[in-house]
Parts: sequence; C-alpha cells; structure tokens
Amino acid sequence: ANALEAFTVHTSMEDIDGLDDVENSLLYYNQAIIHYHMRQYSEAIAIGERLYQFLEPFEEKFALAVCFLLVDLYLLTYQPEKALHLLAVLEKLSVQGNNKNGKGESVNSANKDGRNQKAEFIGMIEAAKSKMHQYKVRAYIQMKSSKACKREIKSVMNTAGNSASSLFLKSNFEYLRGNYRKAVKLLNSSNIAEHPGAIKTGECVRCMFWNNLGCIHFAMGKHNLGIFYFKKALQENDHTCAQLGDAKQFSGIPMCALLANKRYELLYNCGIQLLHIGRPLAAFDCLMDAVQVYHSNPGLWLRLAECCIAANKGSLEQDNKGLPSKKGIVQAIVGQGYHRKIILASQSTQNTIYSDGQSAAIPVASMEFAAICLRNGLVLLPDHQQQENKAENGSKTTSQSGSTESGSENSDACRCSLLACSAYVALVLGDNLMALNHAEKLLHQTKLSGSLKFLGHLYAAEALISLDRISEAIGHLNPENVTDVSMGVLSSEQDQGPDKGDLEPVESSGKQTPLCYPSTVSSARAIMLFNLGSAYCLRSEYEKARKCLHQVRFILARPHTATVHTYLFKPFRCVIIPNMTVFRCL
Repeated sequence: ANALEAFTVHTSMEDIDGLDDVENSLLYYNQAIIHYHMRQYSEAIAIGERLYQFLEPFEEKFALAVCFLLVDLYLLTYQPEKALHLLAVLEKLSVQGNNKNGKGESVNSANKDGRNQKAEFIGMIEAAKSKMHQYKVRAYIQMKSSKACKREIKSVMNTAGNSASSLFLKSNFEYLRGNYRKAVKLLNSSNIAEHPGAIKTGECVRCMFWNNLGCIHFAMGKHNLGIFYFKKALQENDHTCAQLGDAKQFSGIPMCALLANKRYELLYNCGIQLLHIGRPLAAFDCLMDAVQVYHSNPGLWLRLAECCIAANKGSLEQDNKGLPSKKGIVQAIVGQGYHRKIILASQSTQNTIYSDGQSAAIPVASMEFAAICLRNGLVLLPDHQQQENKAENGSKTTSQSGSTESGSENSDACRCSLLACSAYVALVLGDNLMALNHAEKLLHQTKLSGSLKFLGHLYAAEALISLDRISEAIGHLNPENVTDVSMGVLSSEQDQGPDKGDLEPVESSGKQTPLCYPSTVSSARAIMLFNLGSAYCLRSEYEKARKCLHQVRFILARPHTATVHTYLFKPFRCVIIPNMTVFRCL
C-alpha cells in the first residue's frame, strides 16, 4: 500500500500524453501489478487496457507480460470472452516471435549472446503455450463450453503433464460435469507436497485442495462432510497466514503472497454449507464476516436474508401450516373437543412481528434485517437496460465462441430470488403493499422458474386478500397459472445441441427442495384450489368454495385432508431460492 501511494503521488495517467515511452510504460505496468496483488482489479484493468493500446513499439517479452496480466484480470472478474480474445492475440505474438528468431538464426549463430537471447525467448514462448492452454480452460469453464474445454484440457495435460495445476483444472471440469468421484480421484492424485509454497507463489495448494473437496461434497449433497473439509481449508489458510506473518517479520515476503489469504471465500462457503444443514445462525455469523470483502455482491446479501428467514422459521411454523397464531387474530382457545371455542381479537395483527426496541440496521438474524439485506441486493444488481447493452456488445465479439453472456443470466436468477424473498419478508412484516409490489415485479421477469412463478402468484394473492381486494386475488389463484414447478431455468447452452447437459452449471448442484414444497404440478394446483376456496369463503360464496375442495380431493385422491378456515386466509407460504451454491473451485 505504501509503494502504491508513493507511486501515485508522482505519476498520473492524465499527466502523460502517450505511453509509447518504454520507461513510462514500465512504471504503469508496475502500478497495475500492485493493484492486482492488492485485489483492486478494476484499477488494474484500466491501466492494463491503456497499456495494451501501445504494445507495438515494445519487445515481445513486455507485450506478453501485459497480455497475460490482462487475461488473468479478465478471468478474475468473470469476463471470459475478453480473455479469449487476448489469448488469440498472444498466439499471434508467439508465432511472430518464432518466425523472427528463425530468420535471425544465421546472423546470430556466431554471437553467443544472440544465441542465449534466442534460447531464452523460445523457452518463454513454450512456457507461454502451456500457460495459454490453462487460461483457455478457465475461460471455457466460466462460459460452460463443454467441447472446447475438453479439447483444451487435453492440450494442458500434454504440455504441463500431471502437475498440480493441470490436475486441479481437470478435476474442476469433471466437477462441473457431475462426475464427482472422478473429480475426487483427480484431486487425490495431485502431488501437492511438491508445490513451492505460498511464500514463493502466493498460492496455498493445501487450502485449495480442501476447499475443492468441500465444493465437490457440497454438490453431492453431503453437507456435513462439506463443512468438515471447509474447516480444514480454514485451518490450512490460518497456518499459511501465520507463516507469512513470521516471514514478513524477519525477512519480508514477496508481493504475490498477499493473494494467499482466502479466508473470506472460505467463510462464504462455510456459511452456505451451514445454511444447508439447518444451522442458520452459525451461517449468518460466517456470512457477516464475508461482508467485509464482498459487500458489493448481491448474492451474499440474498444468502444473509435466507439465514434470517431460516432462523425465524420456528416462530412462523404456525403461519406456514395455515393455523392461527397467538399474535394474530386468535386471542384465546377455550374448552376441548366439541366444546372447543376460539375467541378472536378485536383487531388483526397476524402479520406483525414486534421488535424489542432494537434498530433493524443492527446485524442480527431478524426479519427486519432480512428486509434491509434484500434491499441492498436489489440495489446492487445491474439494470436490465445495462445488461441488454452489454449482451449486444458482447455478441459482436464472442460470435466465434457460440456462447451467451452468462453474467446476465446469473443476475436474472439472482433478481428473481431477491424479489421472491422480498415479497415473503414483506408479508411476514405486514407490509402488504410492498409485498404486492415485489410479487408483481417477480411475475413480470422474463427468465422466471416455475417454482418462483408459483410462489409469486401466491404471495400476490395473500397481499391482495389482506388489502381487501379479493376479486384481484382470485385471478392470481387460478390453477391454470401453474404449469411448472421446476426449481431453475436451463442455461442457453444446455437448451441447444446434442451436447445438452454435458457441462452443468455449479448452481444446479447441491440444491434441496423443501419438504413442504409441492413436487408435482397437480399438487401445486391443489394448493391453489384450496386457497381459492378460502378466498371464495371470504366473499361468502360457499358453493364455489365447495367445488374447489371437491377438485382438491379429486387431485390428491385423499379425502378429508383439507379444512377451510373462513376466518383466516393463509396461502401456501414458502421460500424457494435456486442457485444456492458455494464459490467455484480455487
């Protein structure tokens, strides 16, 4: 940080008309390197792209260094199309370098220095080829391009052999394809003991090893094993950080060692695993620590809201079952059996959750804090118009790869999940107008899964019932609105071609359907009909309500399973969040 501050005091991008001067270019390249090691990727990309415009006057070695830096930055910021474009430029530079050295062989044959320079350059080109294949694999994995990724992995194994990096990449590829046993086998076959270590390379391979095992067992649904491996990764990461601290105290450490600390990525992974195994409070603590670094990630705010919802599930179980709540309209229950009487309160406060005077902004696992988290997530998402412009610009440069912009798809799924959670939380807090607003926005999303569409209609209907707009609610409760209850939307590559489903996205793995969620369209329609009957009862249209219940009995083929509560409308309330996953393999 001190080196970067001292450098920026004396240099500025606006002070120099051009970067065709070698000395100035080297200075700015060093500045980009400092930003890179401090994880300030946007600043490093801005400098690197400026340098890329002035590559022609420089020697090939410096041009290769600039291009490799930009490729790495593009992959770290999930811009695989730009990375592939730069890799194509690198291949051209490699070919030109080989031709240039081949032509100068007779001239420099008597010159020992010339031969040494030639040998050094050819060695650099050969090393660059192996590195380029590895970068291509990472880019194709991000783009979920199965065939291209498989082809490049063969090239990596031919050039790099059974090194730890090549085996880790191949394991990541098999992990995304769903071949989890093979992925574990490849990880176990990697010889991580021969790795130079985090002080020299900035990479803790042991930490990556345990993290990747945790990711694989997460995808297999073995979440207790997953949290065990992530804890092992955290212990290894703490051990590495302690070694780096000792080295810094006595002799100093290289700048690349700043990238060795993966604590916050691992805490995020632990939080997701804990959420899956039913420990939302512990998951909340892990994810709150991760907010220190990933505060601009809308997905993290969504996961925090899920922790709050899961932590308050116990107090809302009666609402989920359609039973009257003590904080609701039921004041007391007197008597037993046939003489059992229900005493109703004068005013309904069934959806109000009282706080004990504590501010909602304090990070505790409450529904009020969940509402704040969801607002943060929605604000951080890019606008639809910006996504469309990026997709149009990206399609012009990525036509050769044949893939679509995966970032917009992820943000669309995240937006749908945030809106579904927001509608649910608003209903619990009694803010029916806001719940209706979120539910209607959810139903207007273009890429909406069947499960969230189903919930959107139910949430909108409940909000409308609470607002005494029963006629509009009946329109949402039409059983014909339910045509699908799937948990996610297929990606573009999975929807087309004979290679369908060959490379699945990570988000499709490790997903769990709540036990109370309908598994078939018929059961979902039965829930719709039951709630529709409740709405008819509120309008005293009992004959229509009776017909709805007869249809429910016919669908479920189990008579006497539903009871109409004319005093309480409580539709099926559940939160389905697709794409809950851990970080990608390191």
